[in-house]
Amino acid sequence: MKATFLGLDIGTSSIKALLIDEQQTLIAEASVPVSISRPKPLWSEQDPEEWWQACLSAIAQVKHSAPKDFLALKGIGLSGQQHGAVFLDEDGQVLRPAILWNDGRCGREAEELQASLPDFLERASNLAMVGFTAPKVLWVRRHEPDVFKKTRKILLPKDYIRFRLSGAYVAEMSDAGGTLWHDIAGRKWDDTLLAASGIDRSYVADLVEGSEISASLSDELLLDWGLPKNAVVIAGGAGDNAAAAVGIGAVKGGEGLLSMGTSGVLFAVTDRLLTKPERVLNAMCHALPNRWHVMGVTLSAASALSWFADLLGKGDQVGALIAEVQAFANDPAQRANAPIFVPYLTGERTPHNDPEANGIFAGLRAQHNQVAMAYAVMEGVAFCFADDFDVLADSGAALKSCFLVGGGARSQFWGQMLADVIGFPLDLPAGAETGAALGAARLGMLAANAGSELEICFKPDIKLRYQPDRAEKEFYQPRLKRFRALYDAERRTRLT
Repeated sequence: MKATFLGLDIGTSSIKALLIDEQQTLIAEASVPVSISRPKPLWSEQDPEEWWQACLSAIAQVKHSAPKDFLALKGIGLSGQQHGAVFLDEDGQVLRPAILWNDGRCGREAEELQASLPDFLERASNLAMVGFTAPKVLWVRRHEPDVFKKTRKILLPKDYIRFRLSGAYVAEMSDAGGTLWHDIAGRKWDDTLLAASGIDRSYVADLVEGSEISASLSDELLLDWGLPKNAVVIAGGAGDNAAAAVGIGAVKGGEGLLSMGTSGVLFAVTDRLLTKPERVLNAMCHALPNRWHVMGVTLSAASALSWFADLLGKGDQVGALIAEVQAFANDPAQRANAPIFVPYLTGERTPHNDPEANGIFAGLRAQHNQVAMAYAVMEGVAFCFADDFDVLADSGAALKSCFLVGGGARSQFWGQMLADVIGFPLDLPAGAETGAALGAARLGMLAANAGSELEICFKPDIKLRYQPDRAEKEFYQPRLKRFRALYDAERRTRLT
């Protein structure tokens, strides 16, 4: 029987499991939703136990769908939402809900952290932003001292799942940069950055490359799942965006992806560390050795359209809403007079680093209906990617090709709009919606020595190429200018 490999993606809205064979043929997959808690303004938390139970459920569904193939399991790869902080005591018990990447409570701590070291930007290669892990730790230290006193390990989301799978405390390079404790050029923890958060190396996990063995599946789970002893290795894995890049074969300098998930990411692989922290460009290691990546990040992408559809009571009819938007956009006069939407519903990262930025509808008139507003939402998300693309170019990262992935990639209308707005061709790969989980499974293959990087990390067939239309780009330019001016005006008003 052919060996099989499992990819687990610990997402913000769901846990995904995907089982493939040695030829990367999809055997089975499952997705289990998870909930987000927002108990106070700017807060965003999840229960790590819910992640774990969702993982077990997703794996059980895969096992039920393909019981014989599951018994041939040799490698597991992990992908996950980045920057979250899971606080564990000396017995490995969770001390409080995990604070997520889109939590905005710790602005004060982020400012203090960056000011604490004169060479902070050089050491961390990134701004101290509220979404990253270190400011969350400082917030807990200040506001929940009893929790901090009991804390013995601080793990990233996917690394908590690794701990539950194996009992091992291990992290990897692509996720580590988002903690603000990582020497990204040297691919190791930085003791000075750790000390700035009031911790040392005992609080963090051991580091491996994403394609290396990090641990083995625990004997208890091997027994529960009917697998032979010492049969399954767990790869280092990757943060969700680096995993998605591995999943579509973006592993060489100049290759990139545009991810339209809950958040939005413009990601480019580099052969050396490039930084542009003053423009809120994220710089981190790639999931494969001797490579790095840069990212522009918008905090509300496909989730902005889901939010608007939910307001309309059409949360389960997003596809139908997009079809109405497409018909609306076929009328040039309607489109030119549509409202403008700024989708900063949970603040924004690139290029503003502003957790208190707000969503804005502007230019509303009596003739506008919900379809015109939905068009503005989709266009506003595209404008966020225009800002990301501008910052990426400013960093010196030479993007040669770019895949379009994520849930938002299901809409051809939105894909063409994105290509037109940024003025760069976008390739839709086969399997665009399983990128991160597939990338995790590929890393599991590499860790299990199932083939070389060249053999495993190949590019998928291109299902569709969105070529940018110069005339469309020119149409969007004045609207993009208004979009940017709206944020500037809102920020000035907010700060006066």
